[in-house]
Amino acid sequence: MWTRVALLAVSLLFAIPLHYLWRFVRLSSPWPRLFLGTAARICGARVRVVGVPLKRDVFYVSNHVSWVDICAIAGASGTAFVAKAEIREAPVVGWLATLNRTVFVAREDRLGVAEQINALRETLAENWSVTVFPEGTTTDGRSLLPFKTSMLKVLEPPPPGVMVQPVLLDYGPVGADIAWIGEESGKANAMRLLARKDGFRVAVHFLEPFYPRDFPGRKAIAAESKRRIEAALSVVMCGPVPPFIGHDVWAGKGPTLPAAIDIKDHVRAPNG
Repeated sequence: MWTRVALLAVSLLFAIPLHYLWRFVRLSSPWPRLFLGTAARICGARVRVVGVPLKRDVFYVSNHVSWVDICAIAGASGTAFVAKAEIREAPVVGWLATLNRTVFVAREDRLGVAEQINALRETLAENWSVTVFPEGTTTDGRSLLPFKTSMLKVLEPPPPGVMVQPVLLDYGPVGADIAWIGEESGKANAMRLLARKDGFRVAVHFLEPFYPRDFPGRKAIAAESKRRIEAALSVVMCGPVPPFIGHDVWAGKGPTLPAAIDIKDHVRAPNG
């Protein structure tokens, strides 16, 4: 574990001054993306990208398994995030996420939604890509929770030219062990993953994007995004996607789940 912590520290010390140098000369900094991608590998993740991520004017809608999700998706696309407030607890990753313009959402803070929506609009207005985890919490990677729609209000009406691209994160047979679920804190989960001896694979499936104007309203956008993610997940699992059994049941952690298969041939890449 401490070797990984040391590598993260060295990478961070290398990236921070370069990031602020880029910002000082008013250039778009690639360093949060590069660091987060490197951090994913240092933490043991072997990220494979399936499909073609849109680079700008895109609202990614993804399932949510672990804080590693941020490293994997950001390393692949450079996206900003909307993430649950507990992500701040994850060592290094939480702080780096703030550099990448992450909007942290407290599920109990309903009064702060308007402010969070405004922050999202500002990010989209600057042609950034933004990722939202509409389940509102993490799962075991083999199931989906209902998609909440509050953060999709930014797409009512959709900004000109912005597309929605669903994303499936697949951790394969170790998903249940990687998942940040049950009563485990963000810090405890990070320390546990850093202490793992073996690496693990995560496939980031960028599914076919769509224009939100074709599915008017945040509920329709959420439903279409979930439909596409669930269809891709059912291919991975070779069967229907079961409901999530709940964080309370997972508090003691469960067995390793069945291995995933390659769905590359089942995912259509966008044109352009």
